[in-house]
Amino acid sequence: MVNEMLRFGTDGVRGRAGIDVVASDIAQLGAAVAREWPGVAAVIGHDGRESGETWLAAFASGAMSQGSTVTNAGLVPTPALAHAAKRSGCVAVAITASHNPWHDNGVKVFAPGGRKLTDDEQHRIEASWHAGHPVQDKDAPPRSGEPTVANSSTVANDYVDARSLGLRIAGLAGRELIVDCAHGATSGVVASVMTALQVRAEIRNAAPNGRNINDGCGATYPETLAAACAQRGVIGIAFDGDGDRLIAVDEHGQVVDGDRLIALAAIDLRDRSLLAHDTVVVTSMTNLGFHRAMRRNDISVVTTDVGDRAVLAAMDDGNFVLGGEQSGHIIHALHATTGDGLLSAVLLLDLVRRSGQSLAVLAGDVMQRLPQVLRNVRVSRKPGDIELLLADDVARERALLGNDGRIVVRASGTEPVIRIMVEAETLALAEAVTTRLERVVLTRA
Repeated sequence: MVNEMLRFGTDGVRGRAGIDVVASDIAQLGAAVAREWPGVAAVIGHDGRESGETWLAAFASGAMSQGSTVTNAGLVPTPALAHAAKRSGCVAVAITASHNPWHDNGVKVFAPGGRKLTDDEQHRIEASWHAGHPVQDKDAPPRSGEPTVANSSTVANDYVDARSLGLRIAGLAGRELIVDCAHGATSGVVASVMTALQVRAEIRNAAPNGRNINDGCGATYPETLAAACAQRGVIGIAFDGDGDRLIAVDEHGQVVDGDRLIALAAIDLRDRSLLAHDTVVVTSMTNLGFHRAMRRNDISVVTTDVGDRAVLAAMDDGNFVLGGEQSGHIIHALHATTGDGLLSAVLLLDLVRRSGQSLAVLAGDVMQRLPQVLRNVRVSRKPGDIELLLADDVARERALLGNDGRIVVRASGTEPVIRIMVEAETLALAEAVTTRLERVVLTRA
């Protein structure tokens, strides 16, 4: 029976390092990816967690067993790797578990050109991976002391140039900013970008030690950053572990999530005639307040399933230039092929500067957020179709909410969790509906 973890989720492969997924699994995945693009070079980087270098070496050994040339980019953000794939036409691989704790790890693969994998590409790679072609002895890590892959700082340097001088943004000199790197992949590049832009940035949590990534810091824990921003009256930016998303904090210490950031970007691009087809792409988790704000501004909204792969697919289909998720994955297709936290941060700073207003005013005015409750219900095994299983119960609750609320129930793509999201006119109502649905999940799942 195939290990359930050895499958692509909403964004790559992810699991407990050494338990759910071992080094030999990663070597075989490397070989499978190389077979999908025979003769195409690959560049690999990691986000700084303890297992990162071991998994990078394992993936490289598998890819090189199929004849691929592999470059080790070291500690770099995931979007830096996508940028390299776009520039060089190579395959790019990020060894990362994003916002997960240090003991987890994962693999994200970008096809040549820097795009996320299509469903067909994922299915072919999975099938090849599960075929189990041996690369080395089961569970044995790559042999130490052997040259496995050439090291290069080019990926990081090119990315720094692209996210600073390459954006041709002026007028940020002297702006103060607090940046939380989550002890993750942005730790090695943020200072160089901010220096090039002449931004006076206080950079925090930028010393990865293998186990401190996302530990009470970064995009999933913005509370400490928010307190510092409120005290100093400056904007804050928090990245996740691999740097493909961000959460902002305004000058009053209020968290500005992806919904508000995307809404601000959409209106700004529309006002400058840069929003293709006056349309933005978001997911089913996006707050109802966002949709109301876009209607007021005559901007169309395309809604997809959760996951930036789904957002990117819709953007490609419609030739749209902006999309993203409430979690802070924001895709600015005029500049990048994937979500990019550092890019989004620089573009946000430029938007605030051009507006002549504070981020607090901009974010407060752009949309009125409906109370939203998101609850993760852990189950022993994910049911095949959770929406069908809960159809009657969800329909009953939706009738109660009417047009002033929403319900989304879905299975996580990366862990045995059922996610319940409820929006309503009041927090109390949202909590009550969520609790009732949680009880149903625990009874039936």
